[in-house]
Amino acid sequence: VIALTVLVVAGSPARWIAGLLLAGCLVSVGAVQGGMLEDYQVARFTAFTDASSASSPIGYQLHQSIIAIGSGGVDGNGFLSGGQTNGGFVPEQQTDFVFTVVGEEGGFIACAGILVLFAVVSLRGLRIARLATEPFSRVLASGIVAWFAFQTFINVGMTVGLMPVTGVPLPFVSYGGSAIFAELLGVALLISIGRDSTRNLVK
Repeated sequence: VIALTVLVVAGSPARWIAGLLLAGCLVSVGAVQGGMLEDYQVARFTAFTDASSASSPIGYQLHQSIIAIGSGGVDGNGFLSGGQTNGGFVPEQQTDFVFTVVGEEGGFIACAGILVLFAVVSLRGLRIARLATEPFSRVLASGIVAWFAFQTFINVGMTVGLMPVTGVPLPFVSYGGSAIFAELLGVALLISIGRDSTRNLVK
């Protein structure tokens, strides 16, 4: 997604983008047909197609994730009052499945609040990209926004059964040193691009 965003913003020919999509599809099909995927990788997709199944570790994790988020209702069970969270029923709830904690303890209101904050970050990033005076800065800012937005979509989607479980953390929320370090570097780049663009506009 980041590569496609960068190519589109940079004005690459449509045939390049179509070729990249076709190559990605062919590689994916070849990997599946050639038996290059491990059993646990295949299980992630089979669990995704049947979110109600808890017969495998991946299916169990997804099943418990949906229960945790659903049990939060509209306003949640309260801070540190989630039964699924406190009972440790959802594996990796501090990292990849941290959104289940938000859903169970804060409910729909907290989940919507986090998504609104991500939308604000994305919109501000798009504004920075639009106002960038240098082509490279515009492409870079667009790629960073695509990174944050799509990673958020993947993480939230996998916790509610809309996307396969991929082990992708929720930006700025999941516990993890290397992930948050990279994300803060991305924010720093956006701020730097925005600052330079503002200076050039003033001049």
